[in-house]
Amino acid sequence: MGRADPEEGHLPPPVKPPDGGWGWIVLFGCFVITGFSYAFPKAVSVYFKELMKDFHVGYSDTAWISSIMLAMLYGTGPVCSIMVNQFGCRPVMLIGGLLASSGMILASFTTNIIELYLTAGVLTGLGMALNFQPSLIMLGTYFDKRRPLANGLAAAGSPVFLSSLSPLGQVLLEKFGWRGGFLIMGGLLLNCCTCGAVMRPLDMGMKRKMEKAQDKYEAKEMLPIGGKSEEGISTTDGTKKGKKAKKKPKKGKKLLDFSIFSNRGFIIYTISKFILVLGLFVPPILLVNYAKDTGVPDTEAAFLLSIIGFIDIFARPACGMVAGLKWVRPHVSYLFSFAMLFNGLTDICSARASNYTGLVIFCVFFGISYGMVGALQFEVLMAIVGSQKFSSAIGLVLLIEAFAVLIGPPSAGRLVDALKNYEVIFYLAGSEVVLSAVFLAMATYCCLNRGKKKESPPEKNPPGGGSDTEEAESDVQEAEEHSSDNHQPTHHTDNAMVGASEEANHVAEEQSGEGGGCPEGDGEVLARDGCNADQTVERDSF
Repeated sequence: MGRADPEEGHLPPPVKPPDGGWGWIVLFGCFVITGFSYAFPKAVSVYFKELMKDFHVGYSDTAWISSIMLAMLYGTGPVCSIMVNQFGCRPVMLIGGLLASSGMILASFTTNIIELYLTAGVLTGLGMALNFQPSLIMLGTYFDKRRPLANGLAAAGSPVFLSSLSPLGQVLLEKFGWRGGFLIMGGLLLNCCTCGAVMRPLDMGMKRKMEKAQDKYEAKEMLPIGGKSEEGISTTDGTKKGKKAKKKPKKGKKLLDFSIFSNRGFIIYTISKFILVLGLFVPPILLVNYAKDTGVPDTEAAFLLSIIGFIDIFARPACGMVAGLKWVRPHVSYLFSFAMLFNGLTDICSARASNYTGLVIFCVFFGISYGMVGALQFEVLMAIVGSQKFSSAIGLVLLIEAFAVLIGPPSAGRLVDALKNYEVIFYLAGSEVVLSAVFLAMATYCCLNRGKKKESPPEKNPPGGGSDTEEAESDVQEAEEHSSDNHQPTHHTDNAMVGASEEANHVAEEQSGEGGGCPEGDGEVLARDGCNADQTVERDSF
């Protein structure tokens, strides 16, 4: 009866991710959002020469437009987390789509470079940040067993959009100029609003079923069955009042959950990710100039980035499929460490490439390793903190990465200007990536796995689900107390109350049946525990 009575304040059981259905629409929306978020700051670089002529500024001045976009994408992570926790993913994404579009539209009417910084940089960057983070959160709620594959497919949006937006921007620049190109780009960004509209909350269907169950329950209570009915109803009302008095007040939802810093796995992931970002983006940024300095023609040098993008398109979904295998997913952190190690060694081994063939080989291996890193980075984070705390975790991680983004590539550029030698830069960047891989693997094995062996053996839960959270555990405890109260015998119930109980139990059986594979038990709490077991993953193994 407690599960069919929302007035008592009991939350419905955690909804099992469908791993399909409407989730594929959500996946496509996340694919589009990821493509715009990562590719758009790079695609606007095709307009830089025209902006330099019109505003009489240098290349470094125009390059700040892309830098501000990326800084907003990473640095506003906590702000986005607070908005998602307060208002939900869909409203935040709709607002973000409007901001991103209006920023590019307003940029088409600017008269100086400062106005471009505020419109195309700040406003558009903020809008894309408000779309990127909620889309990943929704992807984690709709996919559980297929989540690694879903993350890989969504991450493939970055190379796909980069390979399409750059040529499109060149065509728009030739036909309409940079102002017309910005205006049309702003119209394209309105598709972010469409992607936000399809991000339907997963528990909407559950709420509707709970409301129908409550209506049926109230209708049965109002049926005139006899004098004993009033006695039974009054007895039930007294019992409900006693339960409400005993029930602890529900805690308000935190806007930004800093308790994730008590998770050792999250600390290890954050440190390794900071070291990784210091060197990950340096090689593709300097690759074209490095090729030109070795005597490669301009057109062939630019084609090297296309090779990386083409390989990246197939590497990300393929890595997602591998990460979803039953014998790989419990050890996905080690696969992530291998991807980073592969990427770092590729940088180091290619530092002395002196001809075009060597650079092409480097681009092939770099595209594979770069795609593996992109497909696994958020899957590992989801496995560590779970879907409930992922909104706060990703915001804090992106904020920390923002400092690394502002330190790594600019420092590499200054070293190139000072040393006039790209070989040292590739060695340095590769060493940073290798260090992050070794740190993640060693810390995971020493700090997490060994500590786990000393603890009591865990429950036999199948690997590969989402992590449990403190809120879900508290809901289970409340349901357990409520179930024990319902099972106490009483002599004041009659036919009306029996009928209402059977109706509520029937609804509970339907909900547990839709959750899929809940084991039969002696009561309601056992059924809920069975459902949660299908979604549980060991945090320490991430």
